[in-house]
Amino acid sequence: MHASKGDKLVVHGRTVGQHDRTAEVLQVLGENGNPPYRVKFDDDGHEALMSPGPDTVVRHHEQPM
Repeated sequence: MHASKGDKLVVHGRTVGQHDRTAEVLQVLGENGNPPYRVKFDDDGHEALMSPGPDTVVRHHEQPM
C-alpha cells in the first residue's frame, strides 16, 4: 500500500452494520509512501497512527471520492 499526504484511506466495516470510515493522511512515516501513516478521521476528527490492513483502500487526492 502506498499513500501520500492528502490521500484518503477508506476503512471498510468488518461486520454487518458497521459503516466505512474515512481518514485523511496527514503524514507518511514509512519509506516511499509505505505505512505507518498519521491520519485524521473525518467522522470524529481524532488523529491516530495507522498501519492499514486488507480492509483499507487508498483514494489518491487526484481521484474523486
